[in-house]
Amino acid sequence: MKGVILAGGLGTRLYPLTHVTNKHLLPVFNKPMIFYPIDTLVSAGITDILIVTSGPHVGHFLGVLKNGKELGVKHLEYAYQEKPDGGIADALSLAEDFADGHSIAVILGDNTTDADISTSADSFKSGAMIFLKKVPDPHRFGVAYLDKNNSKKIAKIVEKPKDGLSDLAITGLYMFDNNVFDFTRKCDPGWAGRGELEITQVVDFYLKEGQLAWEELRGFWSDAGTFDSLYKAGSYWAKKHSSSKK
Repeated sequence: MKGVILAGGLGTRLYPLTHVTNKHLLPVFNKPMIFYPIDTLVSAGITDILIVTSGPHVGHFLGVLKNGKELGVKHLEYAYQEKPDGGIADALSLAEDFADGHSIAVILGDNTTDADISTSADSFKSGAMIFLKKVPDPHRFGVAYLDKNNSKKIAKIVEKPKDGLSDLAITGLYMFDNNVFDFTRKCDPGWAGRGELEITQVVDFYLKEGQLAWEELRGFWSDAGTFDSLYKAGSYWAKKHSSSKK
């Protein structure tokens, strides 16, 4: 399995910080944000990694990550998303040549977690796997609604719901077989009304094919794409670092 970190976009919700550098290079406690998703993949034994990025600060990644060796990455590649507002599925489509027929673990570059996904990565065979987490603000995320008769199955996927009937957020961590690139080509920018190619629609394609599984993401998880969540993530990692030194 190969790893893909999606670190594109313009980070407009974090202006003026992201006038200075790419969102995914901002500090979360004592590390650049992107170090956390890299560590998630490397800790799961995934050391062949592609970073998809965009925007005016893409050159900063080279200075920070170099070839990835210091972070345990054996092979690091970069891809450039020409439309920074094209959506997550658009960014993911750029990983097709890199994947080269392999399954991929995909993580958003602003996600920080201490969950261990190594068992899931080792056992993944086909279809798609998403990781769900209960959150107090599901309207910010793609959300999964479970089947009322079988909680192991997902009934439907909704992007940024307004009904509040499910608090199971689709975290920014996924596993896909190589069919994912056929699905990214089918994405409709009008699907969620935002003019972007949504990774949530990719997940929905797998659901309709009966090839979608889910697991609860155990441990801490937070994105860091808003001022509040950036602070939340930084506070958690600071406390964890402090307690580990006692």
